[in-house]
Parts: sequence; structure tokens; C-alpha cells
Amino acid sequence: MDYECIIYEKKDQVGLIKLNRPRVLNAMNRQLWIELQDALESARQDGNIKALVFTGEGRAFSTGADLKDSKGRTIEDYRIYLESLQEASRKIIRFEKPTIAAINGYALGSGYELALACDIRIAARKALIGSPEARVTSSVTGGAFRLVQDLVGPGKARELLFTAENITGEEAQKIGLVNKAVPLENLMNETFAMAKKIVANSAFSLKLIKKGFLMAQGEASLEALMDYEIEACLACVSTKDRQESLENFEQRKK
Repeated sequence: MDYECIIYEKKDQVGLIKLNRPRVLNAMNRQLWIELQDALESARQDGNIKALVFTGEGRAFSTGADLKDSKGRTIEDYRIYLESLQEASRKIIRFEKPTIAAINGYALGSGYELALACDIRIAARKALIGSPEARVTSSVTGGAFRLVQDLVGPGKARELLFTAENITGEEAQKIGLVNKAVPLENLMNETFAMAKKIVANSAFSLKLIKKGFLMAQGEASLEALMDYEIEACLACVSTKDRQESLENFEQRKK
């Protein structure tokens, strides 16, 4: 597929998806979501890609849904759009390789929710992050009700969604909404440094660990999770990579 709304690049076992509608601050239309899912599938199938980074072109990560795209929609059309958006969000949340959001500027609404769907978030200190839905008589999508609470706790999550106020990347780090806040000029270097640490590890282990995290977030009972942990460990130690890892570890100790 030829992309109009995103840029998809590969660098050192890391895929980079860049939202590319800078004239409208990377507002998300239907075409962008279609292209995003296509790039996700390409990255999923590419054995050379071990982690995936999302960011935005220009001065925004994404300001959320493109309201021009919604003019004239019927309620049924809106339902179809929302269902497709939710499916794209599920694919990001459940993507089997680690994902990092590099939040370079405004991350609002469904743009913010895209960042929430990623495993790790690194933000520019002055980036503005928030959910404006309550101000415009809307509601959140992308699993945000659970994802925000998991990161900052139920009380803070309610405050953020009820007030609809934006916070800076610096404040987001303080409350645990993002992993790290850095100067904008260092953002991509910091992001790829993190990605480099991740891709140095076993792709098989990363896949099983990520699945375990998803189970722990409520997709399975504690008993089922602990049973899975046994099977995941056994699957890892049975691989050829495991033996090589042990040998390399022994060499480093000498």
C-alpha cells in the first residue's frame, strides 16, 4: 500500500510509524487508520522488526479525530467508524512486539489514546497531553478507561477525564502517565536508545512477556496467569536462543 497519511520506516530492527498530516496537526481521518493498520501488519510479519515506534511529523503527535471527516455522518456511519477505530486500537494494544510512543507535541483525544495503547511512552517536556472529550460532549475510546487507570490510578484518571485539562509531558512523567519526559531535541534519540535496549533481547521472550502483561491487566484470572507464567518460562528455556544466552552470560562473567 502507498501511504498518504503516515510514513513507515525501518532502522536497526525498529519500525517507525510517523503520522504525516502536519498541516492539520496529524488529525486522524479514516485513511490514516487504514494505513496505520496496514503498517502494523507489515511490522508484525517482518521478522527483522523487534520493536515499533510511533511519533508525529511536525509539531504534534496527533490532535485526535479529524472533525472535518465526521461532517454528515449518520449515527450508523459513526458506529462503523468507531468500531474500526476500536479494532485498530486493539491491534496496537495486543501487538506482539514492544511499542513506544514518542510524543513530540500535542497528543489529544484519539491521538492521546494511540499513545496510551503503546507499551512505553516518552514525551517532550512541553508536549500537551489530554482528553478533551468532556468539553465537546463526547467520550473516550481506545480502551482509555482502563489504560489511564492502570497508569495513574482511578482517582487521578477521573480528574484527568472529568476536567478535560491538558497536562505537559513533564507533569505526565510525575504522575506516571509517561515513562520519561525529555527536551524535544532529544526525544527521538532517547526513544531509539530505549528501543535499542529492547531489541537487544530475545524476540520470543519479549512476545511472551508482553502477552503476560496483557493477561495480568484483566484478561485472565490470577490462577490462569500463574499457569501461563510456567508455560512461558518452559517455552523460553526450550529454545536454542536460551542456550546461546546462557553461554553468552557465562562469557561475560569471565
